[in-house]
This record gives sequence, C-alpha cells and structure tokens, in this order.
Amino acid sequence: MQGIISAVRRNSLAENAGIKAGEKLCAVNGVSVHDIIELSYLVADEQIVLTIEDSECRQRQIVIEKYTDEELGLEFEAAVFDGVTTCYNNCVFCFVDQMIPGMRESLYVRDDDYRLSFLYGNFITLTNMKEEDFEQIIKTHMSPLYISVHATRPEVRCQMMNNRFAGELMSKINRLVEAGISIHTQIVCCPGYNDGEVLEQTYRDLEALAPMVETMAVVPVGITKHREHLTPMRLFSKPEAAAIVDKVTVWQQECRKKFGKSFVYLGDEFYLLAEKQLPDALWYDGFPQIENGIGLSRSFIDEWQQIAAKTDVCNHSVDAVIPVGTSAYKILQPLLDNFNNKTGSKHSFIPVNNEFFGETINVTGLLVGKDILNAAQGMKRIILPAVVLNQDNLFLDDMSFDDFKKAFDGKVERAVNARELVMLLSR
Repeated sequence: MQGIISAVRRNSLAENAGIKAGEKLCAVNGVSVHDIIELSYLVADEQIVLTIEDSECRQRQIVIEKYTDEELGLEFEAAVFDGVTTCYNNCVFCFVDQMIPGMRESLYVRDDDYRLSFLYGNFITLTNMKEEDFEQIIKTHMSPLYISVHATRPEVRCQMMNNRFAGELMSKINRLVEAGISIHTQIVCCPGYNDGEVLEQTYRDLEALAPMVETMAVVPVGITKHREHLTPMRLFSKPEAAAIVDKVTVWQQECRKKFGKSFVYLGDEFYLLAEKQLPDALWYDGFPQIENGIGLSRSFIDEWQQIAAKTDVCNHSVDAVIPVGTSAYKILQPLLDNFNNKTGSKHSFIPVNNEFFGETINVTGLLVGKDILNAAQGMKRIILPAVVLNQDNLFLDDMSFDDFKKAFDGKVERAVNARELVMLLSR
C-alpha cells in the first residue's frame, strides 16, 4: 500500500524534508497507510517517522518534528492508497451498464467505497463492506455517509440490486445510526419497482430515523439507448411524475411541521416532467444534496435573477449560445428572454438532443462534445456550462476541451454558475 505523492507544497514540512512529487509514502511510524483518512490520524503526533520510496524503489526514513495539528504539505494522486472498493451488485437501473463500450476506463468504475462516501459524498450500498469496514467507520466516526437505499422493503431491494444480501440494509443503517453516524440517503426511483407503496414505506422507515438520517433524495431512473440484454425498464410518464410530486409535497409539509425542514427532496427532473413549479429555495434547506441534482435548477434560477437584476447594459460584440439539456431549456429560456429584452442582446440557450446516450437522457450534465458541436453549427460564440467537463477537461465522449475549441469555428468560453454566465453574457 503506497500513496503516490502528486505535489509537495512550497515551504512545507515535506518540502523542507526533501520529499518530492512522484515519490511514494509507504508507512508512518512503521504502519502502512490505507488512505488519507487514516493518514490524518497517524500524523497527529509531534514527532513522526515517514517511510518514503523514490522512483528507483529505494526507501528512506524521514523524521519530522511538528506541531500537533501542523500539516505536512503532501498531496496525493488518490485519496485511497489500497485500491477503491468496487460494486458487485447488478442493479437493474445501473447507469454504468448503459455506457457505450470503448471509452476511458474511469467511466466504467462502479465505486462502492465508504471512504469516498465520507470524503466526497459518493453514494454507497453497504453491500460490499466487511465487518472491519463498519468497525473502522465507527472507530473514526466517519460522518456523514451517503447511502443508496432505493427501497427499505427487503425483497424489493434484493430484486432491484440482484443481490440476496441487499435486504439487510436497515439493520446496517440502524447500527451506524446507533453509533452516532449521520446519513444522507438516495432512492433511484424506477416505475413498477420502488414507487407507490414501496416508496411510501421507504419514506416512513427513513423518516423514523431522523435526525440521524438527515435527508432522503428521490431521483428518477435514467435510461440510455444502450440497454441491450439488460432488464426492461421504462421512464415515468407525466401523470406518474405529477403523482410523485404531489405525494412528496405532502410528506415535505409533514416534515416541516415535525423537524423544521423538508427532509425528503425530489430530483429536478420530476418537476420538469410533471410540468409543475419548482419549490422555493426555502424548501431545499440549504441544498444539502445539490451535487445529486436536488435543487440545482432552483439554485441556478435564483442566482441568475439576483445577478441579472443588477445588469442593464451589455457590452458584447457577438451574441452567445449556451447549450443545455432539453429538460432545462423550457425553464431557462424565459430567463434569457427577459435578460435580452432588458439589455438589448440576442443571446440564446440551445436545447441539445443527446444522440450519444439517446434522447431519453435530457440533462445538461450528460451532454457530450460531439452533440454540442452539431447543435451549435454556424454559431460564432458559445458558452459551455462547466458541468459538461470533468476535472481533466474532458467531455463524456472523451473529447477534450482543447479539441472542442479547435473544432468550433468561433469563440469558446465556459461558466461555472449563473453568476459567471451573466457576467460573460454582459461583456
């Protein structure tokens, strides 16, 4: 087990000790290190001994004296040194199984590692954990964790995940809760599987564990065109989505009276499909699951309106287009129409059909470079939502940002949020 050092901060303890990027951390005080969480405990002493291995596999020991909470200044290629725990379930809704073959390996990794749940908010199933994993969580108080529940009814969860042990979920959640570990939960809702009475039971079971179960997010299943040989699955209809919105709204009203917060939240797609108004920001309680697409549209709209209200004149020379998923287009274009009328500009959102995954995938974050280029042919200026690129500046179809700029016959910019977008549109 070795942590590959990606960077050493300038003037840090590590740099002063002669440690370099590309070397490996093998042990602290003779103890092998599994991840950066364990590392934080091992380096807490005022004197530590690091075992470092250089590029020629030669090891040396370095003694460092430090203050108790003083950082070493090391950064690592990965948070987990001993390999990420992967998922061995065979869920009927798994998005990874619907990916087109031949793409970069990282897109096919189905991580189910509790350490990444604690560090980054990745959702885990609890089905791929050993007894020592639970003990480590409790010992080091890794809280909160993010858990993919899907259904609390045992036979339904086993069916959906194709794992005969998946029905043991609630005993595992209870164990964590009793140990003081708080939990955020997610339900990928699939028609005919875990909606209706099953969803009602899941809500009641999780709500009974509040406040240690902090949130319950319900997101609709996503279906791509690459489902050959997979379990048949369909999307929710408009009336079905409307019924779920109505039901969850009642639950939210119950919870706001009981806990002072909504507790259960719906993915934006449910409101867009049902053509129902998004809840006010107050009902999202600070957007605790916004990275899961919960309240993303409401947050964007409110930020846009706040910034756009202060903008009267645009100094731009070329009108811009902003590619978005077809689901978001309906609620975003009216905002831009008002902005254009106020500023005299002619910017526009363009709805991009997702040919890569299939038109049933209609969210902005899953748009690919090729589809955006096709939709923006003939345009002279484009502003990309940053959500379409990963940390390596790659689209999901492996097109790089640089290749996109070369292929687009015009100016290419990108915006991280509504504030940046309004500022770019005003230039």
